[in-house]
Amino acid sequence: METDNYVNWFRNTSPYINAHREKVFVIAIPGDGVADPHFENFIYDLALLNSLEVRIVLVHGARLQIDERLKAKGITPRFHKMHRITDRDSLECIQEAISSVRVTIESQLSMGLVNSPMHGSRIRVMSGNLVTARPRGVVDGVDFELTGLVRRIDRKMIQMLLDQNVIVLMSSLGFSPTGEVFHLAYEDVAAETAIALQAEKLVFFTADDGIRDENNEIVRELEPSEIEPLATRYEDIDVDIARQLRHAYKACSNHIRRVHFISYEREGAMIEELFTRDGNGTLLSEEKFEHLSQATIDDVGGILELIAPLEEKGILVHRSRERLETEIGQFAVVKRDGMIVACAALYPFPEDQTGELACVVVHPEYRGRGSILVDHFEKKARSMGLKTLFVLTTHTAHWFIERGYAPAAIENLPGKKKALYNYQRNSKIFIKTL
Repeated sequence: METDNYVNWFRNTSPYINAHREKVFVIAIPGDGVADPHFENFIYDLALLNSLEVRIVLVHGARLQIDERLKAKGITPRFHKMHRITDRDSLECIQEAISSVRVTIESQLSMGLVNSPMHGSRIRVMSGNLVTARPRGVVDGVDFELTGLVRRIDRKMIQMLLDQNVIVLMSSLGFSPTGEVFHLAYEDVAAETAIALQAEKLVFFTADDGIRDENNEIVRELEPSEIEPLATRYEDIDVDIARQLRHAYKACSNHIRRVHFISYEREGAMIEELFTRDGNGTLLSEEKFEHLSQATIDDVGGILELIAPLEEKGILVHRSRERLETEIGQFAVVKRDGMIVACAALYPFPEDQTGELACVVVHPEYRGRGSILVDHFEKKARSMGLKTLFVLTTHTAHWFIERGYAPAAIENLPGKKKALYNYQRNSKIFIKTL
């Protein structure tokens, strides 16, 4: 990476470094991910998060390892509605497999990260009987025997360990108050732990780069209402992802603001997802990651930063902070993860039943948001009883023509605007009938 690009990248990560510090992340990785060749790099990235004072709970699965042990002992696994039925013989294999995966993770975290960017860092990791479980019981006439559900998470103990910057390692085993051992879905453990801790994020790792829609395209952003149809479709494609989706929905319904789906096969996927604005996986969020809203006084700084390059080039007329603060009620903005990526303003001339669409600016990396703002203000202008909208532009004539704006003359402007027209700038005028 060239020095300038690196510096810009590092500066752009600083808001995330600051925002993530001392926040709780529950990270769930399946047994397949632990067995994957990229797992060592996953450990490096986990160590990096830990060094940045992110509070980490790592929940691991072991389905791959369990199936291997069952097969070696000639035991046929049994399932009902995506859930494993656990008998006494199976439980022995399950305990062995989970213990083996836990030891693998602990050893990786304890080896000092030799020949890695985090060489020399000391990572503390602890696990224990942090999950109280109960039996799943009989469902549809099927006895799940020693397959269980999470009853309670030892929130106080986990929080105490996290406050000491210890990585808490949790598996898919739970214990009843009477001493029985139950096999749990690791997704259930992860979701319930995130809810109990009110974690900042719940992160699910998958083999794929995210969640795919019916066209096999990766979906970058999801809303809770979209989960059930996707989970139902995935039941026929990948039951592990179907389980993740349903537990993600449960977490989101219990005020976990963001759930991420990231690939364990992609190098640096976790860092890219958590420390860049666009990420690389799929994000499920209570609130829209990108949204349009009425601008407020708190947005003045972001708008000034967005429009400054165009003012310097003479494309936009300079607006002082004082003027922008006075006129902020006329603006709307598109925000992406808190960053203003587009803005525009509407100045009505009600006596002439027209309005001026002004200061339409879009960040170079987020083309397309201008249309969203124009559509928004056209709808708003109609609701105000305006019959036309006009724009003055020196550089974007064709863009407005493509959106139905027709060339016009100075005489077509309302009287007040006509008196203020800057002949030196010689802006082109376009008008659209609403």
